Amino acid sequence: MTTITDVHVHDVRFPTAASGDGSDAINRGDYSATYVELTTDGGPTGAGFTFTNGRGNEITCAAVRALAHHVRGRTVAEIAAEPVAFWRSLTADVQLRWLGPEKGVIHMATGALVNAVWDLRAKLAGKPLWRFLAELPTDDLVATVDFHHITDALTPDEAAAILDKGRDGLADRLAGLDRDGFPSYTTSVGWLGYPDDKVRALTRAAYADGWRAVKMKVGGPLDDDLRRARIIRAEIGPDALLMMDANQVWDVDQAITAMTALAEVDPYWIEEPTHADDVLGHARIARAVTELTGGRCRVATGEVAANRVIFKQLLQAEAIGVMQVDACRVGGVDEVLAELLMAAKFGVPVCPHAGGVGLCEYVQHLAIFDHLRVGTGLDGRLVEYVDHLHEHFVDPVRTRGGRYLLPTAPGYSSTMRPESIAEFRFPDGPAWR
Repeated sequence: MTTITDVHVHDVRFPTAASGDGSDAINRGDYSATYVELTTDGGPTGAGFTFTNGRGNEITCAAVRALAHHVRGRTVAEIAAEPVAFWRSLTADVQLRWLGPEKGVIHMATGALVNAVWDLRAKLAGKPLWRFLAELPTDDLVATVDFHHITDALTPDEAAAILDKGRDGLADRLAGLDRDGFPSYTTSVGWLGYPDDKVRALTRAAYADGWRAVKMKVGGPLDDDLRRARIIRAEIGPDALLMMDANQVWDVDQAITAMTALAEVDPYWIEEPTHADDVLGHARIARAVTELTGGRCRVATGEVAANRVIFKQLLQAEAIGVMQVDACRVGGVDEVLAELLMAAKFGVPVCPHAGGVGLCEYVQHLAIFDHLRVGTGLDGRLVEYVDHLHEHFVDPVRTRGGRYLLPTAPGYSSTMRPESIAEFRFPDGPAWR
């Protein structure tokens, strides 16, 4: 019986701001990770993290330490036997819940710990997390989901029916992924801080490497956005997909005005067009964009959606045509399962948010599981890819021809290289001296 003996927290930061990597209409910080290691009494080490941006990492590290006592000293079998009780011990901590509830720093810290537990469970089973999840019995998966506050959108019986149906054709879908990989798009071509020549060169190179879906950042001066969009569209041609991401910078009316102009370049979606919590604003933008483009463009959001309840409302209000879950913004794998199941019920494809530090490594597992047991189809499903910082992980993502290849190592692909932790640990790592 494996017991979690201790929780170690590392403040790891990478100096990305100077080069413009990761730059958008709001964010300019250094990509960072609150990295968690769960040591055990003779078993493997569970690894998890939450992605942050610069100084914010100090706060999430402190939050993980404040929650660590809920994990330290518990057995993996005990957690697996009562997953919702374990999850609620973190999200409903009586002295910390007030800081959320179930949102923000405390919820991100919860995600780091919960994901580390799932990494540990998959390692103990000797399977990559996607396979570990896909092979779990329906009853075990349903028992993992906290249905509190979402039963008006998804009941346990409905979730079970979706997961049972997902068994049909699973072997064929897995064979297809093993042969072809999982469809992806790249955001590396169009960071807002990149000059036009760099955007053109990166787009041309990405297209040559097989990418047929690319994303750019918008939300600067509209003329600049349109000029950069025309450059990218010229390089990828009329048939490839061009997605846009405003990172919440616009008001609702501004978003509609901007998309009226940007519709010229035939965007596939507009991501985070307004404040992440503005469900009704997203719904209004979605209606306007559908009318502007004859349904060719849709609204996508979710990378900073706080929890399953916000996703429930976005789906109920028909405010999104693409759901973008983030592996560690919400409370880890348990809550992501709820969100995947709701999306399947409402018929909305899930295209997970990635980029950052290690998010690509995380979300490949979630997307593969979704395809195998939940959403099943690939229509409209893409996983974001950003070509940054993969070298710092023991089991980095692999792509070929614009597609993710299946991870094969046991775990959640979340283990960082010890030398990377030592080099970029803040403030004492050599990179920060």
